[in-house]
Amino acid sequence: MPFGIEDIDRWHRQRGFRKVGYHYVILLDGTIRKGRDIAQVGAHVQGSNANSIGICYIGGLDADGKPKDTRTEEQKASLFFLLQQLREQFPDAMICGHRDFSPDLNGDGIIEPWEWMKACPCFDAIDEYQSL
Repeated sequence: MPFGIEDIDRWHRQRGFRKVGYHYVILLDGTIRKGRDIAQVGAHVQGSNANSIGICYIGGLDADGKPKDTRTEEQKASLFFLLQQLREQFPDAMICGHRDFSPDLNGDGIIEPWEWMKACPCFDAIDEYQSL
């Protein structure tokens, strides 16, 4: 669905947030929209908001509402560009997805799909961006 940052802002305000919880939202056409200023604590991954930058892309679900990497080529290019820019500002930051913040329930040191609190971003961000 072609949602925009205004939609996310409305949803987040309905949940009691001050404004959109993400610092950046990438639209279907690849446009990067700023949400919160990165100096502000986000509201995107409970327990880790104070030390992370939240990036959201529109999509992530298939036609049946199941998690799926639905990024357009434009979104992929914009996300890569944005992450490059942020890497320059924060060279020691780890690039990962929301699902990577899930607890390791069985304590084996690996967060497996059955342990994910959320599936987003619906692709392996750690692996995809390891070269940045």
